Amino acid sequence: MNIYLRLLDFAKPISRYAVPYFIFSALHALFNTFNYAMIMPILNAMFDEHYKFQPIYEMPALSFKGVVLQEWLNYFYTYTFGTEWKVTNVLAMLAVILIAMNLLSNLFRYLGGYTVEQLRVTTVQRMRNAMFDSVICKDVGYFSDQRKGDIMSRITSDVLVVQYCITNTLQVAFREPFLIIGYIVLMLSISWELALFSVFFLPLVGLLIGNIVKKLRHPASLSQRRMGELVSVLDESLGGIKIVKTYTATEYIKEKFHDINTDLSKILLWMARRQQLASPMSEFLGITAVAIILIFGGSLVMKGSLSAAGFIAFIAAFSQITRPVRAFIDQFASVNQGVAAGERIFALLDGKNEINDAPDAKEFKGFNDKIEFRNVRFSYDKSREIIRGVSFEVRKGETVALVGPSGGGKSTLSELMERFYDADAGEILIDGVSIHDYKQDSLRSAMSLVSQETVLFNDTIKSNIMLGRRDATDEEVIEACKVANAHNFIMESPEGYDTNIGDRGAKLSGGQRQRLSIARAVLKNPDILILDEATSALDTESEKLVQDALNKLLKGRTSVVIAHRLSTIQNADKIIVVDDGQIVEQGRHEELIAKGGVYAHLIELQSLK
Repeated sequence: MNIYLRLLDFAKPISRYAVPYFIFSALHALFNTFNYAMIMPILNAMFDEHYKFQPIYEMPALSFKGVVLQEWLNYFYTYTFGTEWKVTNVLAMLAVILIAMNLLSNLFRYLGGYTVEQLRVTTVQRMRNAMFDSVICKDVGYFSDQRKGDIMSRITSDVLVVQYCITNTLQVAFREPFLIIGYIVLMLSISWELALFSVFFLPLVGLLIGNIVKKLRHPASLSQRRMGELVSVLDESLGGIKIVKTYTATEYIKEKFHDINTDLSKILLWMARRQQLASPMSEFLGITAVAIILIFGGSLVMKGSLSAAGFIAFIAAFSQITRPVRAFIDQFASVNQGVAAGERIFALLDGKNEINDAPDAKEFKGFNDKIEFRNVRFSYDKSREIIRGVSFEVRKGETVALVGPSGGGKSTLSELMERFYDADAGEILIDGVSIHDYKQDSLRSAMSLVSQETVLFNDTIKSNIMLGRRDATDEEVIEACKVANAHNFIMESPEGYDTNIGDRGAKLSGGQRQRLSIARAVLKNPDILILDEATSALDTESEKLVQDALNKLLKGRTSVVIAHRLSTIQNADKIIVVDDGQIVEQGRHEELIAKGGVYAHLIELQSLK
C-alpha cells in the first residue's frame, strides 16, 4: 500500500482529473443503464396485446421503476403525437430516444477515457523526468554496481506498467462501481427477489478471480527483472558489436539473448494464462447464473409477479453487470503488477544520489594559486584502500604528470579532484579552501577532462563541441577546432560542422573523435585541465596530431596529466610516480632518471618495446 500511495504522488493533483472523471463516469453509467431500461417499453409496445395508452399532459417524477418510465414515455408521446395511439409512432419515438441515450452514454464514456489519458500521459512524463533526473544525479559509483540496460528498462518498460496501475485507479474508484450500482438499481426496480438472488452470486465471481490475480505479483516482478537483463544484453551487444564480431562471439551472444528471451516468454505466457482465465471463468459463471435465473425468474413470470418484458430486461441487465464486475477485479491485476514495477522504480529513485553540496557551499570564482592533496585516503567499497596517504600540490600554470603501473590509483586521484567521490580521509584544497566548501557545478565548470575513452553523442559536430558552452559563437567554435587540429577534417565532412557523427561518434576515426574532445575542452577554456591517457589508444599519425593539439591546449594552463606513454610528459613541470595507491617518487624527468628508481625502470621498459 505504501508503494501504491507513493506511485499516486506522480498523479497529483489527482482531483484535477478525478472530479471530471467522476462526473463523466456517473453520466455514462446513467445513460448506459437507461438503454437497458428501454427494453421494457419497447417489448410492451410490440407484444402486449392488452396495453392501453394513457395520455399524460404533466411531466412525471424521476425514477427507474417501470411504471414511472412508462409514464415518461406516454408524456413524450402525448407531447409529440397527441392522443392517437400508433405502434409505429411509439417505435419511432423509442428508436430516437434509444439513439440519443446511446450517443450520450458513449460521449461521456469518451470524455472519461480522454481524461484518463491526460492523467496517464502527465503521470508518465513526471515519472520519467523524476527517474532520469535521479539517474543523472547519482553518485558515479552507483553505475559500477548497476546494469545500464536494467536502468533503461526501469525508465521504459516499468513506467509503462506503472502508468496503467495509476490510471486504473480512477476506473476502479468510479466507472465500474457506477455501472455496477446502475445495473443493480435497474434490477431492483424490476424485481427485488431476482436482484437479491443475483447479487449473492457476484462475490463468488470476485473470490475466484481475486485468487487468480493474487498469484500474479511474483511473476510480474520476475518478468520485469528479465526484461532488464534483456535490454542490458541488447545494449552491450550493439555497443560492442565490433568486439563481438572480432572474437567470433556472435553465436555466444545470440544464445545468451535467446535464453533470457525464452525465460521471459515463459513467464509472460504463465501470466497471460492466469490473466486470460479470469474473463472466461467470469463469463461461464455469469451464464450459469443466467440459466439459474431463467428458472427462478420464469416461475415469477408464471405467478404473475413479474412481467415478461421486465424479465427479459432483467436478464439483459444481469448479463451486463458481470462485465464491470470482471473489469473491476481485473484492475487489481494491473495494480498488482504496477506495485511490483513500482518497487524497482523506487529502488532506483531512493538509491544513493550524487554527493550533496554543503548548505553554506560557495561559488568557485577562479583558480589563483595552487591545488593541494593532503594525506588523502580513499577506497571504493571500504574493503581495500585505493589511495593511501597521498600528498602533493599543483601550482597555477604548472603541468603535473601522474605516472605509474596500471591500477595504481592515478585516475582515482583525478576523480577525487572533480568530486565524483569524496575522500575517506585527508582533504583536497584549491587556493587554501576545501573542495567540499565549493558548489560542485561551479567547481566542475572550471575543469575539463580529456580522457582515453572519448564520450561523444549522436548529434552534430557543432553540438558536441558546444557541450560545455552552449552560448559559444560560431567563430569561437571554429577557433577551438583550429587549436585542436580538427577544423580541416570537419570542413571535409559532408555537412561541415552540422554533420551528424553517429552513435558515440561511430562515423569518425579514433583520432578525429579525440580531437573533437580536445576542441570541446578548448572552447570551455577551463582553469584546470585533466588529461587521462588522452593519446594511449591512437595510432602514430593520429597521436602526432592530437599531441600537437594538446600542447597548444596545455600552454600556460594548470594541468594534471595521467600518462601511459611517458614520452609525452617529459617536459612536465613535475612528475609524480604513483604505485599501489602511494607516491613513490616525484620530480622532473631528468631528476627521476638520475635516481634510477621506478620511473627510470618504466622508461627503460618502454624503450625496449
